[in-house]
Amino acid sequence: MQNPLEAVLFDLDGTLLDTAPDFVYILNQLLAEYQKPALPSDIIRSTVSNGARALVSLAFEIDEDHADFPVLRARLLTLYTEHLAVATTPFPGIIDTLVFLAAKNIPWGIVTNKPKAYTTPLMERIKLEHQADVVICPEHVTQTKPHPEPLLLACKMLDCRPANTIYIGDHRRDIEAGRLAGMKTVAASYGYIHADDPVDSWNADHCVDSATKITAILECYL
Repeated sequence: MQNPLEAVLFDLDGTLLDTAPDFVYILNQLLAEYQKPALPSDIIRSTVSNGARALVSLAFEIDEDHADFPVLRARLLTLYTEHLAVATTPFPGIIDTLVFLAAKNIPWGIVTNKPKAYTTPLMERIKLEHQADVVICPEHVTQTKPHPEPLLLACKMLDCRPANTIYIGDHRRDIEAGRLAGMKTVAASYGYIHADDPVDSWNADHCVDSATKITAILECYL
């Protein structure tokens, strides 16, 4: 990155917001409805970034071809809609990072694979919707992460250069998308990391084990 930092983009679940507590609640509620035992929160937490399908597969040990899968997924999403942002909070250090960016007049945004139907109300309830300069969801693109299209669209909307943009995420696909877009990448190892996919194998430019350490990295590019 030869020129000053022009923008910072974040993944949503597991990077900007700790949504796992709500997913732990609703997935175990769904299991209870089927008279199945609850799962430990850490097991659910490591799967949250992979979405509702992965959570259903985890809880019921079935794949998407199973006859019950569509019904279970639909019920899980209904429960999530009813329990959206009840226990979700920004990760410690995120608000300070956003204040830092505002003070430096650096725009920031979200690029997520989370559908708009959940992203928009979630951001509203956390009171971050109007602070973000851009929010890119699957509905805005033809291909989602790890394809770089969503990140490149965010840059276009922010009128910034990908080479002068940093993308922060807690999943391999985030880092892959950022690298393909020509951005600097930061792996959020404090997020929802699966034990089978260690962060140090993602080839990110930087790695932080706490969101409180993001600002120090950003300062290196000012």
